[in-house]
Amino acid sequence: MSSTIMHQDRASEGPAGVGAVLPQAPDEGRHPFLSALGERVRALRSRRGMTRKALAAAADVSERHLANLEYGVGNASILILLQVAQALQCTLAELLGDVTTSSPEWLLLRELLDGRDEASLRRVRLAVADLLGAGAGGGAVARRSRIALVGLRGAGKSTLGSRLAADLGFPFLELSRQIEQFAGCTVDEIQALYGQNAYRRYERRALEEAIQTYPEAVIATPGGLVSDASTFQMLLAHCTTVWLQASPEDHMRRVVAQGDMRPMGGVAASKEAMDDLRSILAGRAAFYSKADFRVDTSAQPLEETFAALRRIVRESLGLE
Repeated sequence: MSSTIMHQDRASEGPAGVGAVLPQAPDEGRHPFLSALGERVRALRSRRGMTRKALAAAADVSERHLANLEYGVGNASILILLQVAQALQCTLAELLGDVTTSSPEWLLLRELLDGRDEASLRRVRLAVADLLGAGAGGGAVARRSRIALVGLRGAGKSTLGSRLAADLGFPFLELSRQIEQFAGCTVDEIQALYGQNAYRRYERRALEEAIQTYPEAVIATPGGLVSDASTFQMLLAHCTTVWLQASPEDHMRRVVAQGDMRPMGGVAASKEAMDDLRSILAGRAAFYSKADFRVDTSAQPLEETFAALRRIVRESLGLE
């Protein structure tokens, strides 16, 4: 196999060694991902005007190893791929086929956005959402009147959300209950029987239904809703969002009081469970922070916390 590949390699390079079409190795035994990876390496090499020999030298890998990689028969280590990416002067994401590297327009957009601060990126996101019809647009009034509470379990979304809805005279929706109605089983059963992807589809459907049905509502969202970027974008576009923020210790205490350790399984308040909770909170905080407002539910007692939430929301609605 290797001698054949090397012979084909030399023949395909030609005098210039740039942009030549390589004969295809038999598909038998080749994984589609590895085949596509090899095609991207060849395309990037052609775009850079490099021979395979030059790329192998720049990446400090053997020509044979590189030939196998390009034909989709070499299962290269992540470090080899990193060396090849560096030699091609591209990101590892581009080599692996990230959608944002799949066309010149994507690449030019990435270049425009590279290095921008969070405030600038938010302005771009909102402008693009409006341009593509995914922003609030003409529904800005309805967006203000749909209040969505985001945050990890134990933040107080159900407790504060139900009180806020009663104060405003709005319906109160717990999106988890809507998901269970669609699926005909509990959230735990959905994930156990059908998996995380199915749960995310039910979650998106429940949010779409809530947006279409209720021009005014207070919605308590599942903590993991931010894990799906398209669903979270829909929430941001159609609801006024409030991040109910709490310390990890308060999250844990409240979750334990609810008798629900999911997904921080194990002994209540154990070090491992706390480490899991901190990790989940850290991973989601950057997304929760995209909310329009935030209220720290650990900073003060319940009555004062509700008063702060009520004031923020009523001011947003123009009621105070």
